Amino acid sequence: MQNFITKTLVTAVAVIVASFLLSGVHVDSSITAILVAVVLGLLNTFVKPILVILTIPITVFTLGLFLLVINILMVKWAATLVPGFTVENWWAALWFSIIVSIFSAFVQSLTATKKNDDES
Repeated sequence: MQNFITKTLVTAVAVIVASFLLSGVHVDSSITAILVAVVLGLLNTFVKPILVILTIPITVFTLGLFLLVINILMVKWAATLVPGFTVENWWAALWFSIIVSIFSAFVQSLTATKKNDDES
């Protein structure tokens, strides 16, 4: 449970950072960012794997680039589900997903390194 909360809060901070960096993405408040993080987490857990499996042929044909389209769809879908979160176009959604992924991975790698150092 603590891991879920940590990942959600890290993703929420990443959402806020991405909204500051991108003009095509708007987040009303920190509560909205947390809701976006939860919705993205749920979509990526339950919907994205189904889409990935269903689109294996086109993903193979495009050498994996179609996975970017799936990421864009997840962001755009989250924007329709969460009030106060808007993504103006597909390019903004693409850059948003890239920034959130990189930022989250970076912060989680820092916390994982610290956790591993504590266990030694």
